[in-house]
Amino acid sequence: MGFVLGRWLKHKAEMRQLIEQMSQLVASPSVSCTHAEWNQSNRQVIDLLANWFQDEQFDTMQHPIPDHPGKFNMVAKRGSGSGGLLLSGHSDTVPFDAPLWQHDPLRLTENGQRFYGLGTADMKCFFALILEAIRQLKNAKWRAPLWVIATADEESTMSGARYLAQQGGIDAKFAVIGEPTDLIPINRHKGIMMEAIRIRGASGHSSDPSQGRSALEAMSSALQTILDWRESLQHKHKSSDFRVPVPTLNLGRIEGGDNPNRICGACELHFDLRPLPGMDLQDLRGELSARLAPIAARYDVELSLDPLFPGVPPMHTNTESEIVQLTEQLTNRSCQSVAFCTEGPFFNDMGIETVILGPGSIRQAHQPDEYIPATQLQPTIQILKKLIQHYCIA
Repeated sequence: MGFVLGRWLKHKAEMRQLIEQMSQLVASPSVSCTHAEWNQSNRQVIDLLANWFQDEQFDTMQHPIPDHPGKFNMVAKRGSGSGGLLLSGHSDTVPFDAPLWQHDPLRLTENGQRFYGLGTADMKCFFALILEAIRQLKNAKWRAPLWVIATADEESTMSGARYLAQQGGIDAKFAVIGEPTDLIPINRHKGIMMEAIRIRGASGHSSDPSQGRSALEAMSSALQTILDWRESLQHKHKSSDFRVPVPTLNLGRIEGGDNPNRICGACELHFDLRPLPGMDLQDLRGELSARLAPIAARYDVELSLDPLFPGVPPMHTNTESEIVQLTEQLTNRSCQSVAFCTEGPFFNDMGIETVILGPGSIRQAHQPDEYIPATQLQPTIQILKKLIQHYCIA
């Protein structure tokens, strides 16, 4: 332990600019949230990053996200030509409950070889580590481009990554997204759908059921249909790559009716589904819609299945991909799978073979006193340097 601490203190003295940039990123609020009262612009973070990467000889562009006021992507590129490497992350954080934190969430605090602060692990500080790796390669000769992308709203709608995929124009061949994985490369994860079933019947006095059409009774049939469908999906789709080897479906919220003596006129259910790689979101919606359709006729109600957001596809990058094999070699760890979602599928859809790899742990993400271990900073910088050298430097 003494050797590790001593080594960290030596590196710390050499990385004052890194720590200062981490501090500024943490101190720049950039919450994204589907609730308007919590939602914030990420412009301050994007401005910081654009200025810093310009100082390192990158051409930078800031792209406003249509229909999302105050939200921006940054696309930075150093070097010319096609191919090369893309390093990416999101510029936003989740909301936070300040009273539950022992440290100021908007101030980088070092304590016990940990750096605390909102966005340390998840994941604004990844950009400061990229910058430090680039500074340590300042005398290198570049032969292929390095792209750096900072997206908006990953924690809510993924509008930044969706817009990037729609626009195209990124011709890197390989990408690393610096989500917190404890520096273990990830090449596959489940997707997510969040859906609403809305049923509208007709209210009436409960003493005479013929005077109304119960949305709640129709929903009880819909619930059983969903549970039967879940059982069918889990029987059909299995992957031992995942700790939970089947697609999961969670019934998260239900609301309907207003009084025990009134026939329920409207009912709404929210649920999420986490499909495995190989399962298509639109196919799944179509399959469930077909199963639910008879319920509307049986109970004489209106029934709709509506996405609460567009969803995130599952991700799978082939184990034979060069970026998978290289990150395994650099970390001395085999690629693994995770249940949480990332922007990786959007990059894969653009033809960019993608791995998720970054410092910090998902166990600290979205938690009070989020932190990144100080002892993972230097290993991350070394991995980033070797990736850049492999793909971009002569």
